[in-house]
Amino acid sequence: MSQSDRRQTFGFVGVTATRSSINRVFPRWADVLGLGEVVFDPIDLDVDVDSAAYREVVGRMAQDPGYRGALVTTHKVRLLEACRDLFDELDPYAELLGEVSCIASSDGRLRGSAKDPITSGQSLADFVPAGHFERTGGHVLCLGAGGAGLAITVHLLTGAPACGRPDRVVLVNRGEARLEECRRVLTQLDVLDRVDLVANSDVEVDDDLCAELPDGSLVVNATGMGKDRPGSPISDAAVFPRDGLVWELNYRGDLDFLHQARAQQQGRNLTVEDGWRYFVYGWSAVVADVFGLDLDAATLARLSDEAAVVRS
Repeated sequence: MSQSDRRQTFGFVGVTATRSSINRVFPRWADVLGLGEVVFDPIDLDVDVDSAAYREVVGRMAQDPGYRGALVTTHKVRLLEACRDLFDELDPYAELLGEVSCIASSDGRLRGSAKDPITSGQSLADFVPAGHFERTGGHVLCLGAGGAGLAITVHLLTGAPACGRPDRVVLVNRGEARLEECRRVLTQLDVLDRVDLVANSDVEVDDDLCAELPDGSLVVNATGMGKDRPGSPISDAAVFPRDGLVWELNYRGDLDFLHQARAQQQGRNLTVEDGWRYFVYGWSAVVADVFGLDLDAATLARLSDEAAVVRS
């Protein structure tokens, strides 16, 4: 791959972007991919930041010809709500889900895309056995219905996941407004009849939902709690499904949910996964899109190895 001969900028919009491992991973990836000189620009925005802040960030990207693009996390839905008119193009998943996780700039045009339905599928395939849901009859409890939670639900119910499609997904969110948006998407995809949408912020209710799951079910923490916000969506009294799978989407922070799962791992025969592979798949997909790369399996393996060095 040829190196670029001009200065470029690549951004990261998050809550604690300046503390992310990607600050150390990205320079190693840039070297592997032959990107040349790329300035990495981590942007910290509070979870409740106003629309003007999003418009300032996206507007700056659009006006700088050297700004190649950015990855967006946590703010994916609200950023698009605030800045939809600033984008020249949105991919089908961004239009469907109402979020952008990838911003790419080329020839003066700003393009937004949503990568989570793809990268969540890659991550699930790494730790959920093939045919798991058909074999076990397990359900899915997804705590958090933001961009990642909805994308995982969409992938499991409309894609062709190797793990199979669960008969039931319980999607929980603190606020009803976000669940209405989920209802719109799931109705459009004709899978709403397989999803229970639950508005709840009480950990005891989440504990009950977890206890009601059949053996072999998957429980996901997609709330951001344990990283962007303290705590866990469940209490220490919660009981995970026997022979189940537990996925903590975070890979750094206090990770209370992950520790709760590991405390029951042996006794309940759980498969417990953190968010590291999701991190690698998500970032590599955005970098490939922004810089116009086609990552083969060997290159993706090299990127994963480089990231693992930083993590260790």
